[in-house]
Amino acid sequence: MNCKDIAREISRIYCPMTPSGIEALSSILVPMKFQKGDTILEEGKVCRALYFVEKGMVRQYYYKNNKDVTEHFSFEGRIVFCIESFLKQEPSRLIVEALENTTLYAIPYDGLQELCVREREIEILCLKILEHVAISSQQHADSQRFENAAERYDRLLREKPEIILRAPMVHIASFLQMTPETLSRVRAAALSHPTEK
Repeated sequence: MNCKDIAREISRIYCPMTPSGIEALSSILVPMKFQKGDTILEEGKVCRALYFVEKGMVRQYYYKNNKDVTEHFSFEGRIVFCIESFLKQEPSRLIVEALENTTLYAIPYDGLQELCVREREIEILCLKILEHVAISSQQHADSQRFENAAERYDRLLREKPEIILRAPMVHIASFLQMTPETLSRVRAAALSHPTEK
C-alpha cells in the first residue's frame, strides 16, 4: 500500500472523509518498518506521532516492581500511541515494542495539528480516533474490574482472537492481569468446554 491507500483505510475504519481530506492526511503519513523485538517508543521519550499498523503486531507496556506489564496490543488496521504523552507532548511512561516484523505509518503530531486547524474533517477524524481509544480503554478497565479470569480470557478470545493466536502467552497473561499458570488453566478449561458460555 502507498500513503494514499493507508489514508483511505484510516478513513474507512475511523471516520469517512472526502477525497480532499484523504489527500491531506496522506500528505503527512510517514512509512516506518521495525523488526521483531525493536522498540518503537522508549520510556522517557515523547510520543510524537500516532502509528497506524499496516502489517504486524505491537504492544504497549510499562515496568512495575521490576516486571513488565502489558497494557495494550495493536495489529493490522489499528492505531497505537501513548495518549497522555502524545496529547501533552511530554515524556512517556509507556514503551511500545514490535512483537512481529511490523510496518507502521506515522501520523506526526505537528503535521496533524496543522491539518486540524485547516481541515475540519481531519479534526473530526482525530476526535473519532480518541473516542475509539477511550472506549477501548474503558472496556478493558471494566473487564479487569468486574470479570473473573475465565471471563476476561473468553472476552479476549471472542473480540480479539488475533492476540490469542499471535502474541506470546506471557504478554497475554500480563494483559489479562493473571499469572501464566492461571492463563494455562483457563485456556485448558476453555478448550475442554468450547461451547459453554
